[in-house]
This record gives sequence, C-alpha cells and structure tokens, in this order.
Amino acid sequence: MKILVAEPLAQAGVELLQAQPGWDVVISSPKEYAAHLIDCDALLVRSAVKVTPEVLAKAPKLRVIGRAGVGVDNVDLPASTAAGVLVMNTPGGNAISVAEHTIALMLGMARSIPQASASTKAGKWEKKKFLGNEVRGKTLGIVGFGSIGREVVKRARPFEMRIIAHDPFVSPQAAADLNVELVSLDALYAQSDYITLHMALTPETEHMVNAPAFEKMKTGVRIINCARGELIDGAALTVAMQSKKVAGAALDVFDPEPPAADNPLLAMEGLIATPHIGGSTEEAQEIVGVRIAEQLVEYLNNGVALNAVNMPAMSAEQYRTVGPYVALAERLGNFAAYIASGHPSTVRLIYSGRIAEFNTTLLRNAGLAGVLNRSLSHRANLVNAMGIASERALSVAEQHDKRNSHADSIRLELETDAGTTAVEGSVVLGKPRLTLVDGIQCEASLAGHIVFMKNIDVPGVIGHVGTVLGENKVNIANFSLGRADQPASEGAPLIAIAVVATDQSVSDDVLAQLRANPAVQLAKMVEFPS
Repeated sequence: MKILVAEPLAQAGVELLQAQPGWDVVISSPKEYAAHLIDCDALLVRSAVKVTPEVLAKAPKLRVIGRAGVGVDNVDLPASTAAGVLVMNTPGGNAISVAEHTIALMLGMARSIPQASASTKAGKWEKKKFLGNEVRGKTLGIVGFGSIGREVVKRARPFEMRIIAHDPFVSPQAAADLNVELVSLDALYAQSDYITLHMALTPETEHMVNAPAFEKMKTGVRIINCARGELIDGAALTVAMQSKKVAGAALDVFDPEPPAADNPLLAMEGLIATPHIGGSTEEAQEIVGVRIAEQLVEYLNNGVALNAVNMPAMSAEQYRTVGPYVALAERLGNFAAYIASGHPSTVRLIYSGRIAEFNTTLLRNAGLAGVLNRSLSHRANLVNAMGIASERALSVAEQHDKRNSHADSIRLELETDAGTTAVEGSVVLGKPRLTLVDGIQCEASLAGHIVFMKNIDVPGVIGHVGTVLGENKVNIANFSLGRADQPASEGAPLIAIAVVATDQSVSDDVLAQLRANPAVQLAKMVEFPS
C-alpha cells in the first residue's frame, strides 16, 4: 500500500505511517507529488496542494485523502465523492490554540497591553493613560458553542467571569453541562461586556455583527473575533469604535485577508489585530499531523472512517437504490430546520413502505445532516452527522413502519423547546418531493428557493401573497397549497399552508410584509443547496 505525503507533516505522524507493515510511505512536496499519484492509495495534504478533478484523474487507485487541518477548501469534494474517494480532516485539532488566543486577546484589551508596550518602547511612560479593567465579574458572551466555544468557557471560568452563550443549534442541556446559560442573541448583546465569535460562516451569519447589532449592545462592549472576518461588518465596527459604543476590538480574522493598508479599522486606537494566527501553534500543528496519520491507519487497516467530510464509498448498485432517499431525507431535515422554532432536542425519522426494510443508517445520517447544516455551513454529512448530533446533545430516533407497503416515504420530526415540526416526503421520478407538513397535505419540490407560510384559512391570503411578491419583483415559480381537514380544537380556526417556489431568495423585509397580514401566522424562507 502506497501512502503519498504531499506536504510537510509532523514527524510523529510520519513515523506512525512508516511503522505500518507493508506500507510504502513516499515523502514528497507540493511541486513534485504529482509524479507519484499513479499508484498511491492514500494522499495526505495540508493547504498548498489543490486536489482537483485533474489530480484525481491521475490517481486511479486512490481510496482516501487526508487533510491535516480543519478546512477542506483545497479538496474538490464532489469530484472526490464521484471518484469513490473518502476525504477526512482533523476538526478540533486547533480548538485549544484558538481558545487560548481568544483569552489572550481579551486580556490584551482589558489591560491595553499592545498599546502600552508600543508606548513604552517608544520612550514614553504613560502610566495613567493605560488604566485597565479587571475581567473578574464581567459577562463574557460566546456566540457559537462548538468545540472552540466550549474550550473558551473552560479557560474563562478561572477568571470568575459570568459566561453566557448563544447557539440556535445547541440544546440547552449541552450548555448546562458546562454551567453556561444559553440565551437569545439579543439578550447576549444586551448583557455582555465581552463578546467573542465562534460561529461558522453561513448566509445567515455573514455580517451578523452589524450596525443594528451594535445598537443592542452595552456601551463600552469589547469584541473578539477569531472565527471568520465576514461575521463582522467592518465599516459598522469602525463607526461603533469611533462613537465609543465599542471600547475595543481584537481581530484575528478580516474580510478580505490580508486587510488593505488603508482600511480605517486598522487606524482605531482600541484595535488589536493579529494575522490569522489563532490556530498557529507548534502543538496544534503536531496534533493535526498525528491525528490525520492515526485516521488514515484506522481507515486503511480497519475500514473505520473518522472525521470524514464526504459520503463513504459504496457500489453503484447500492447508491442507485438508496441515493434518491438519501437526498430526500437530507432535504426534509433542511426544510424542517428552516421552518421550526426553538432549540432542537430530538430528530425522529419514520420510514414507511419498501424503504423501511433497508439499512437506514445513511438515511438517518442524511436527515440529521440536513438539520445540522442549517447552522454548520455544510460540515455535517453522511459519515459524521451522528457524532456532531451527540456533541450537541441532540437525541436521534428511528421507526420502521413495514406494515405500510403502499407508500415509500420518510417522515422527519424535529422536536424543540417550542414544539414539534413534522415533514414528510417521497421520491417521485427520482426527485425528492414534499407531501406533508404538520399533517397537512401539500405537494411540492424540495429544491431552490421556497417561501413557507402558515395562515388562518380566510379569503384574501393568496391575493396578499401575490401582491407582496409582485410589488417586490419576486417571480413565483410554483404555488402549492394545503389546509387541515379540521380545526385543531373546537372553535379554533382552520389552518392552511403554502409552499411558494420563487426564482430568487426573498429578503427579510419582504417576509415581514407577508406577515403583516393578520391571518398569516408564519412566513419563512427556505434555501436548498444547488
């Protein structure tokens, strides 16, 4: 078996690979590795090598790609999946390094350490100017409660800070286990003295820290960002610092990177800036190097795929049978996550008809991935969905209804602290279709841009929808309606739903206009990946 190491790797990782009986470990470089692709079974990269379809075409025996690091932007995942190549990375390998850098930046702001150092080295002695603040007794708000956010909690706790967190896709129990209160984003903004960001970048989180967000914060708040530069509106942060609304900011990431030399944010006296070094420690590089080597050994020797970021290899026949239902389960999970409210606690899947006789592991994981990827920027997949659900204290249940032999369908129920959302679908002509929402029949495609609405069944709602979308130049591609067979209780109004497919995404402002009709109880945008 030939293992191609295309970029520098921790020596301990190399030695682990070389210790495997019968393994030929080739140590190469980004400039020369291509000559060894023809007969390699495993390719190990970091960030310099770009694994493209052309690279994959040169490696007909390739079974697995190992990325020594978190992101896999340099690996073409669809092409790898089509080639039957498993891709794995090392998430969490730099979590402690990023968490420590976060704490360092917080303390640096509290005591103006970079500014005081620069002043003293310039020959000044400005003792009175650099009056600091203790972090003891202050409130630290953590936005994003994944592996890094949890490591920040562990390191902030000894400073006797009050710690709160916001993450709409983490159960309250996961936060309670670390004695952290899970709060709404507005509550976190209003209460926090320090705010640190650890969210994935998604369409919803891009520029989430903007001018309206700053208005909700305490005067004198301090901001830390070691996640993604795109989470913060840089222009709005500059204005907030100029007005003293924000007393300080510590940024390890920027949009774009590196920032332009004339970026006004860099001129702010209260800014601490570092060049995206949160995860750059000797220990982190050692950890990811050893971890990826261990994962390759486990997969190639035992078939166990750890931290895979694409679907596991399967035969063409297996995929033809299961594939359409995998897509259905994932899109049902995605749809449910968009339209549900509250913090999720349980995902339940019920399989009916012929598919109830399948091994439903892939279907279960696909449904979970659809739910989780609402907040994880597509990190969850068929292989790692269960592990991520466990991390977030999300319960998973399955039910196989083999008695119903007339309809091959999947029902996905998402339980939250606000109630249960149930969606059901089938595969029609090879494509996933929605058939039921909360018990109401409504047949529609699970693709593209969808506005989902729930309303009291009274005249005028359909006209209202057409008017609002028309006035905002939003073209309706399809309009599917359904209503309950009977009221939920005696005297209650009859409820109807609408699934409106549009040619483009609908803005929050337009959704607000739809909700302005007193009969409309819910109007949400649902986006499916292309």
